[in-house]
Amino acid sequence: MSKLAVITPSYAQDAELFALLHRSVLEHTSEDTIHHVFVPPGDKELFAPYQGPRCHVWVRSELLPRRYLRMPGTDVYVNSRRPWPPLRGWVMQQTVKIAAAGLIDADAMLIVDSDAVLVRPTDATSFTRDGRLCLYRLEEGVTASMERHVLWHHVARELLGLPPPPPPPLPDYVTALTFWDPHIVRAMQRRITEVTGRDWLDAFNSRLHISEFILYGVFVDEVLKAAPPVNTSICHLSYNHEPWDEATALAFADRLGADAVGMMISAKSNTPMESRLAAIRRCAQVVESG
Repeated sequence: MSKLAVITPSYAQDAELFALLHRSVLEHTSEDTIHHVFVPPGDKELFAPYQGPRCHVWVRSELLPRRYLRMPGTDVYVNSRRPWPPLRGWVMQQTVKIAAAGLIDADAMLIVDSDAVLVRPTDATSFTRDGRLCLYRLEEGVTASMERHVLWHHVARELLGLPPPPPPPLPDYVTALTFWDPHIVRAMQRRITEVTGRDWLDAFNSRLHISEFILYGVFVDEVLKAAPPVNTSICHLSYNHEPWDEATALAFADRLGADAVGMMISAKSNTPMESRLAAIRRCAQVVESG
C-alpha cells in the first residue's frame, strides 16, 4: 500500500471545521497516515492539541526561505529580494501545498480543504491505475464567463513555458479534495525554475492571481502528457454560499455518490454546525446502507 500524507492549510476561523476533518482522517485512513496541517504563526497554539503520531502541526512560514520576512502583526510576507507583490494568506495556502512535497515522506498526498470530511475508507491505492494517481479534471469545466479561472490557465502556462491556452471551454482542475503525486510536484517545481530562471517558490509567489490546482493539472496534462486516470466523483461538493438548514443538508448528503470518499459543504456558506453534523451522520448512513 502506498504511504499517504493528508495536507490541509487551515486557520483559526476554520478550527471547528478542521476538527471534523481530522476526526474523519483518523477514522478513514490507515494508522501510518499522517495529517499535516499548515497554520499562521498566531494560530499554532489553537491547533497544538492535534500534534501527535497522526498529526503534524506546521507554521506555514516554516516552509519559506529566510529571505521571506513577515510583516509585524500580520500573516503577510515580503520577499526581501523582490518585495512586490507581498505574499498574502490565500497564495500562501497554495504555496505550502506545493512546498510540502519536498518535505514530507509520502508516496501520495491527499490535498483536503478544512471544510471537507472523509466519509469512506481512503487510500491512494484505490485511486491508482497502472502506477498513476488519478487526476481531478472536469472537461470543459472552465467557461468564458469564469474570468479568474481563465486567467489561472494563462498564468500556469506562463510559469511552465507553454503557449497560451486555446479559447474556453477549458478543463477545470480546482476541487476541495484530490490526490497529488509528490514526484510530479517536485518535477513541476524544477520545470518552473528552469522556465523562469528563479526559485520556483519566488516565481509562484510573484503572481497575484494563480491556482495551484490548475498549475498541477496543466503540468500533468500538457507538459508530462501523462494521460492519468480521471476521477471527478472523489468528493461530493457544494460551493453554495448560502447557509443550509438541516433538511437541505440532509438532502445533499442523500445524494452522496457511490465512488465519493469525501464530502464538502463550503465554509463560505456559513452553514450551522448542527446542519453540517447532520449531513455527516447521513453520509455515514448512506455508506452503511450501500
